Amino acid sequence: MRAFGKAQGVLRREDLRFLTGTGRYLSDILPEGTLSAAFLRAPVAHGVITGLDTADAMALPGVHAILTAEDLKAAGITASLWAVLAKDRLGRPGRATHRPALADGVMRHMGEPVAIVLAETQAQAQDAVEAIVLDYDEKPAHLNLFPGGPAVHAEVPDNLPVDWHLGDAEAVEAAFAKAAHVTRLSVRQNRVTTVSMEPRAAFAHWDGERLHFAYNGQGVWGHKRELAKFLNLRPEQVHVTTPDVGGGFGMKSMQYPEQYALAQAAIALGLPVAWLSDRSEAMLADNGARDLESLAELAFDADHKILAYRVQNRSNLGAYNSQFGQNIQCEMFSKVLTGVYDIPCATLDVQGIYTNTTPVDAYRGAGRPEAITLLERTMDMAARELGLSPLKIRQRNFIPEGAFPYRTPGEMTYDVGSFGRVLARAGTLGDVAGFAQRRAESEAKGLLRGMGLSYYIESILGEDSEAAVVELTETGARLYVGTQSNGQGHETVYAQYLADLTGLPFDGIEVVQGDSDLITRGGGTGGSRSVTVQSAATLGTVEQMVAAFTAFLEAEIEAAPFTFDEGIFSAPGSNRRLTLMEAADLARQKGRKDLLRHEKRTQLAGRSFPNGAHLCEVEIDPETGALRLDRYLAVDDLGVLMHPQLAEGQVHGGVVQGFGQAVTEDLRFDDDGQLLTGSLMDYAMPRAADVPFIRFVSEPTPSKNNPIGMKGCGEAGTVGALSALSNAALDALWDRGVRHVDMPLTPLRIWTWLQDAKEATR
Repeated sequence: MRAFGKAQGVLRREDLRFLTGTGRYLSDILPEGTLSAAFLRAPVAHGVITGLDTADAMALPGVHAILTAEDLKAAGITASLWAVLAKDRLGRPGRATHRPALADGVMRHMGEPVAIVLAETQAQAQDAVEAIVLDYDEKPAHLNLFPGGPAVHAEVPDNLPVDWHLGDAEAVEAAFAKAAHVTRLSVRQNRVTTVSMEPRAAFAHWDGERLHFAYNGQGVWGHKRELAKFLNLRPEQVHVTTPDVGGGFGMKSMQYPEQYALAQAAIALGLPVAWLSDRSEAMLADNGARDLESLAELAFDADHKILAYRVQNRSNLGAYNSQFGQNIQCEMFSKVLTGVYDIPCATLDVQGIYTNTTPVDAYRGAGRPEAITLLERTMDMAARELGLSPLKIRQRNFIPEGAFPYRTPGEMTYDVGSFGRVLARAGTLGDVAGFAQRRAESEAKGLLRGMGLSYYIESILGEDSEAAVVELTETGARLYVGTQSNGQGHETVYAQYLADLTGLPFDGIEVVQGDSDLITRGGGTGGSRSVTVQSAATLGTVEQMVAAFTAFLEAEIEAAPFTFDEGIFSAPGSNRRLTLMEAADLARQKGRKDLLRHEKRTQLAGRSFPNGAHLCEVEIDPETGALRLDRYLAVDDLGVLMHPQLAEGQVHGGVVQGFGQAVTEDLRFDDDGQLLTGSLMDYAMPRAADVPFIRFVSEPTPSKNNPIGMKGCGEAGTVGALSALSNAALDALWDRGVRHVDMPLTPLRIWTWLQDAKEATR
């Protein structure tokens, strides 16, 4: 049996239905008679509710019900949305706060749901929302990333629920005291939102005994567990499903207040109900990411080797605690605290701050891009200050290949790495030697050209185990998985791998996902875990299945030992050669139904660590400040690639997402916490014309922590792109006197930096 598959790309089987409009998204599965839901949302960032009158709205045509926080409490629903509390620097749990499904007395961010309306049509539901009379006292909003100010939660008067520390402070202090050179850099990471192609949506129906809840998310088992707890139901009373999903980005993996309110409405009415978010709601109510301010310091000895690294970070948690941790930066920053560098000691200090902005902070790989962007931008600045090339300073400080497994000061153990080899290939393919000529050609046109490098590493996994069920059918097999595709091509790569392992026909394999009744447990999709963990589970299940069939065939055919190779069972001294499908047919004839279904849960030995060198070049027009991305190269070590084209597509998408944050995207609020970028007229997503051809090259070192040697790739493009683009912009502007840039690199900001630098030289 092959542990690595054939790694040959095949056409994505999902694309036929997606490109012909025959996909089954949530809006396509609603039964006849489903009521439409609409939410009354908080019109201010912070306010105390003094009155809520729904009488006129209830009298409108088509309205079936309006639920408020009082209605939920009357039904016995008083729970708070689930959240994970990070421990503080003394090991104590962070401070807990209550997050209701509908605002209960206090509104804490723009767009927070206050009431849910159920009506026969969407227009009727929206008309009723507008007829509800909401009275409130507006309160000052807390928007900056410092403790103190107006309290978002009365139980946390300083707005500081967690103050977290990692590392050896004494060792770091001693290293900085003896350093020959110290580089310091402050970086702001702008807040972004996801803008998934399909906004959030949910459906719920109570049949009198059981709740069917469907949503367009990234896993069903967490929702099943939390819906049962929140609604005071037994777990077996909750059935969660997921149809096709138009984009997730981590944002759709979490539970939201709208889902609980909708589910309770279904129980109260006994009718099917559905909520389909629109883009304006998504801008207001989807969880956001980034929005942190950090100070990084690198200490070097006289030979330009890193002695120590320390980071102070303040992170915007939004208005409530997240299901990914009170401050996801705590965990994720620590996992990539020292990047790919041989750093003897490091410290990380994180303050998580509540603000009246978005609901919570936690998606799009939150923590990984922030940590690497900060480190790689600081490394780039150090290279300038020390007079080294960006490539040379990195090569000098890489963890050497002979040092693996390597334990970082961030308490992670890297299994393998060939960082020097990857960077060297990037330097060659990116024609670093020819950059001076390209810069001169740009200058001849009146443009400023810069080159930016980022060497990233990220840790992937989330839940470290997964199960796979293989059910043999007369035409192939059904493969039941615990992950959930939201655009990555899982159906293709899972079926391809099972076909590679077993010889079953690729077209005869049905991948079943997103149904809590069909598999008892699953970790969902997030953290670049899916293909790595699920494929390892499939391998484990196939090995168990082959062992069972081998024993069966040896008893039936009286030949031994049977082996399974290239999809064929055979034994010496026997002329019988059977495919797996033929062996399954024989099992049916003999009444061995037990051989037709196999399940095994597989746990990985540890995390894997995708890494790579991203190199880009930009041109800037000094007259307008406009930035153009001219060249982009990604040389990535993603381990063994199951499907090279899918991996390349993931990297391309991640790079474009990184370009969006680095150059165009920014969630902005006014002084009262009102969202200023509430539509795609104001929030600038990258366009096709913004992005040149992205060259992707695989330079793998197989991971030792899973049987396939994979490393994951879902966030690799974004993690590398943010600092590569920022470093390129600073490189282009450096000779004009600009010494600091921050994202987003908009024309106005770049032009202003150039004018300020010009004024400073007068």
